[in-house]
Amino acid sequence: MLLLLQTHGRLPAPQLAQRLEVSVRTVLRDVEALSASGVPVFTERGRHGGIALLPGWRTDVVGLTAAEGRALVSAPGQGPEFRSALRKVLASAPAPQRDQLQRAGERVLSEPAGWHRAPVPGPHLAALQEAVFAGSRVVLDYRHSGQDAPRRRTVDPHGLVAKGGIWYLVAAHRGTPRLFRVDRVSGVRATGAPAAAPEAPLAQVWARLRAEVERPRVPPVEVRFRVRGAVADRVLRVVAAQLTGPAEPVGGPDDGWREFTAPFRAVPAATAALLGLGTDVHVLAPPELVADLVTTAREVLGAYGG
Repeated sequence: MLLLLQTHGRLPAPQLAQRLEVSVRTVLRDVEALSASGVPVFTERGRHGGIALLPGWRTDVVGLTAAEGRALVSAPGQGPEFRSALRKVLASAPAPQRDQLQRAGERVLSEPAGWHRAPVPGPHLAALQEAVFAGSRVVLDYRHSGQDAPRRRTVDPHGLVAKGGIWYLVAAHRGTPRLFRVDRVSGVRATGAPAAAPEAPLAQVWARLRAEVERPRVPPVEVRFRVRGAVADRVLRVVAAQLTGPAEPVGGPDDGWREFTAPFRAVPAATAALLGLGTDVHVLAPPELVADLVTTAREVLGAYGG
């Protein structure tokens, strides 16, 4: 209740009851308990009345459980501003809880980028953050995948999403929500016009756009292959990026090899992922993949002059 009143000011008792999922009688009883404990909370009757705190009164951080505090201090760092804000939150926590949170922060590290990958830089991330927070329409100089030169796009920013160490801007272009990789933005210019309101919350729009990206453009190719048992786990990690689903083990005699079936995105994707694994992998099916592997291997031999 204190957090709601500090955030929204005066609120009617029925609205507080709805947000807290309790009865109005419970809200009024809790107001009396808060007042008795020294919190300057009061009620006003009338059409524009409600429950409010004394103007200018603020409480320290309240309601932060041990689990919530650990989640906060172990969250991926967002730069010096995030660390500065975290220090202020820790400073306002009760002393026993502060010591626990500091120990948790010293024992948990979060690295958003994967192995052998550094976070992808985005020199215009700060400008895009300002546009998102201000709700301002902007003009982007943006280079799509496969293009050499950037093209200009006027967009309505809705939000930013970090996935796998890469930042994406969710924005509407000509009224249609789209994804823009921040590291492909080479210029941002404010138009001075307000951005059009999003059609749905950011989480819903992101989920729909992510599903579109992950949806296979063509039916996946079911590949049956054998892997040397000693390197099977490594092989499955290598090919995982080209799969549309999990690799399923196939039972058989234990002769030092393990057999799997896996849905690859396409034959070329399977060829690129499997050919570099050499003789550790033996593809059994489909025949068109085996033929593509042989053709590609011969082309590689020819490129190196025998």
